[in-house]
Amino acid sequence: MKIGIISVGLGAFSAPDTIAHVARTAEQCGFESLWAPDHSAIPDGHQTKCPYTPDGEIPGGPHTPIVEPISALSFMAGLTSKIKLGTGVMILPQRHPLYVAKELATLDLISTGRALLGIGSGWCAEEFAALGLSFHQRGKRTDEAMQALRVLWRDDPSTFEGTHFSFQRIRSFPKPVQKGGVPVLVGGHSRAAARRAARYGDGFFPLTPILDADVRKIDFVNEIRGLVALLKEECDKVGRKSDGFDITSSSAPSLDVIKRLEDIGVTRVCTGLAASDRDGITRSLEAMANDIIARF
Repeated sequence: MKIGIISVGLGAFSAPDTIAHVARTAEQCGFESLWAPDHSAIPDGHQTKCPYTPDGEIPGGPHTPIVEPISALSFMAGLTSKIKLGTGVMILPQRHPLYVAKELATLDLISTGRALLGIGSGWCAEEFAALGLSFHQRGKRTDEAMQALRVLWRDDPSTFEGTHFSFQRIRSFPKPVQKGGVPVLVGGHSRAAARRAARYGDGFFPLTPILDADVRKIDFVNEIRGLVALLKEECDKVGRKSDGFDITSSSAPSLDVIKRLEDIGVTRVCTGLAASDRDGITRSLEAMANDIIARF
């Protein structure tokens, strides 16, 4: 089981010194990956409810800082040498694939092949409206963007014809260090997300409400179990084996819960930190290294 730290760059974990301390200490403690979230901006008074929090607000509330993920991950790349660096998750339909291809290939280059691209289609309609984009077309934009990224990372020159994105004989360099391009993990909690992962992804990042796993252990694991089952169904439809999928889940730092997730096919668990001060971060990471990482 691979263990990662999620939400680096969010709220109390957005200060440069804190990001640096988390990155260095997590690598020293043997964590596999660091994940930075993504939102361009949060419209004040948004009516669209966040599906991942009990109150429908973005985690931490609308005034919570959220650093730009590629910038934060590039910063972390310069401070580390082994730990992988992922977006958790990038709202892909809000970005043009020409930019995403360049950003992720550059991150992969400077990190010597440690980049991971977690993507989602987004949940906040008002955020899309502020960007001048159709919220209802976000699924199709996501599918096209994923396909365009493959072309840009693989071909020279690159050509893609779609409804939302189209380009002819584009030269996009650098190419990613990783053979086959940067791994793309599809986030979401629906059949559409599972279908997208089966057709275009290298992995699946089933997202569920942010809850106390000690309160809802069985329900939480069963929710993930159901999403993994959807992935397998969608893989069968397109003739693809689901056994090789990188399946990532968030979880509280509970060995029991993580063992249950491993039993249903999850290959990576991302968890948060119990403290935001320097000493507390160190204690939290060291405790997880001893109590969880050492058990796998």
